[in-house]
Amino acid sequence: MAEAFDIIIFGGMGDLSLRKLIPALYGFEYDGEFTEESRIYITSHRAVESEEFKSKIQASIEEQVKDDADSATNVPRFMQRLNPVVLDIADHAGGWDELAKNIENNACATRIFFLSIPPYLSETCCKNLYQHGLVAGNARIILEKPIGVDLESAQKLNASVAQYFKEDDIYRIDHYLGKETVQNLLALRFTNILLGDVWSNSSIDHVQISISETVGLEGRAGFYNDVGALRDMVQNHLLQLLCLVAMEPPHEMNADNIRAEKLKVLKALKPIDSTNVNMATVRGQYDSGLMDDQRAAGYLEELGTEQGGSNTETYVAIRAEIGNWRWAGVPFYLRTGKRLKRRAAEIVIEFKPVVHQVFNESVGAIQPNRLTIKLQPDEGVELTLNTKQLHQREMKIKPVNLELDFADAFDGHRRAAYQRLILDVVAGDSTLFIHRDEVEEAWRWINPIQDAWKTLDSVTHLYASGSWGPQKADFMLHQDGRSWVEPGDPSA
Repeated sequence: MAEAFDIIIFGGMGDLSLRKLIPALYGFEYDGEFTEESRIYITSHRAVESEEFKSKIQASIEEQVKDDADSATNVPRFMQRLNPVVLDIADHAGGWDELAKNIENNACATRIFFLSIPPYLSETCCKNLYQHGLVAGNARIILEKPIGVDLESAQKLNASVAQYFKEDDIYRIDHYLGKETVQNLLALRFTNILLGDVWSNSSIDHVQISISETVGLEGRAGFYNDVGALRDMVQNHLLQLLCLVAMEPPHEMNADNIRAEKLKVLKALKPIDSTNVNMATVRGQYDSGLMDDQRAAGYLEELGTEQGGSNTETYVAIRAEIGNWRWAGVPFYLRTGKRLKRRAAEIVIEFKPVVHQVFNESVGAIQPNRLTIKLQPDEGVELTLNTKQLHQREMKIKPVNLELDFADAFDGHRRAAYQRLILDVVAGDSTLFIHRDEVEEAWRWINPIQDAWKTLDSVTHLYASGSWGPQKADFMLHQDGRSWVEPGDPSA
């Protein structure tokens, strides 16, 4: 059971809160991790009728309730913890005194402020928290992405929050780092000598990191059209996964050491700018197409903009390189996109072919070994090896998969990523969170790509909804004699 805590969700009736945070907090109830004193404050800029509030919360936790045999007890107890608060973040007098008064009644609890709000409101929110005496005792703040939209805005946001909170009390969240499979990547790398000895350019040919989504704008048009896939997904999720794959072994597993090693990777990334951006990156935008045999609208159609009115990328592929001894010559292919064929997130480690081939061509094509780390929707690890086909006199080689499915291998309820990460905040453990130096270093690498796209007026290639993205992204790998592994494809 966690210690007593109050969590205050700013933007508590928004999309992120209802889709992710409220269900994650219900997981605390399910797992018995709430103390009796713990409470949840849901802020909203307008008053919400009691029945509407209750209906939205219950809809939010519906899937979790289906799996909860004790839901008849847990749901009412969870609802009693919830406290709706009408509060105008931008107004110094707009509900802050009432919030402060309620929280002071539970002064012994750790206070967690989750900013599920646009970044431009973060400084104002922190200032009001401080001026109303709420930044006291064990007060901690969680910042949701995006942390800025470029290096300058990220630095400004980090500096403004640092006026009111110490760095040790600031938790910049990336929910991908809360996934069990992502954490297990460190265990796989650093506890298995079979992998440790081959984890370098001596044995690895290339790495692919893919996050594919089937959804389109989903009501986020205003935000997404100003941001695009590069800043929305690559700067945080994909670069964090790259760091965990490529980082050196820390001398001890703790937050400071892991951050230091990740930062070294970010600093070692070779620049992509106007001199090489057209060779190393591909931008795409989804057009109409078929999703589950149903017509799906194109991006511009969803956006309501005339053709040519927006070149915002909904897809990006990048050929990244790390300039250090371990990874010299090993390309890291990153890609992410919306309205792709299948929802999945995977890391593929493709090994080099055997140095000396003892079998002739009659045995069939011999595939390189491959390690696939599946992050979503199914979590697991898959190792592809070559073996002789059984029940044949002739020697015929066939690749087979050794699979570890976490759902089959480990019993019990699995925590959602946000639940795990909020638990870490309660415990004061920042291992799975992002330091301001990482955020800013990531932007230093991303900004020149964004600037080069603008300077060169780079092409945004159309791709059909339901496909795997623009053909130009395939060509980028074909030039290197490689091809993409389709995420989530059991036959890949």
